[in-house]
Amino acid sequence: MHKQIFVNLAVKDLPRSKAFFEALGFGFDAKFTNDQGACMKLGENIYAMLLVEPFFQGFTKKPISDARKQTEVLLCLSCESRAEVDALVRKALAAGGTAPMPAQDHGFMYGHGFEDLDGHQWELMHMDPNAVPQE
Repeated sequence: MHKQIFVNLAVKDLPRSKAFFEALGFGFDAKFTNDQGACMKLGENIYAMLLVEPFFQGFTKKPISDARKQTEVLLCLSCESRAEVDALVRKALAAGGTAPMPAQDHGFMYGHGFEDLDGHQWELMHMDPNAVPQE
């Protein structure tokens, strides 16, 4: 079984992207951060590597997607509560992000999300496993 996950995302302006995510409360691992990329800590053993586009391009022969125009991936993070979901979305909007969809309440699961400055779509959800409908 895998021990860690590193999601790599292309960014246009690394200092601006770092400032955006710092405003949401995320930190960076200085050992794996330089002018080419930044290792953002999302949780225990969960990381997002924010890589400047020319550096990111060195890992693939395919063109880099413009996340403002096409969906490349939906990143979903679990939250401890509905309040945490809403608080992160508010912070993202205040830091310059957008909310592409309205909040969704399914009773047992609540979600909302934001697009970061490069258009990557982050979904945030809180689920109460005890409230999941039984079949």
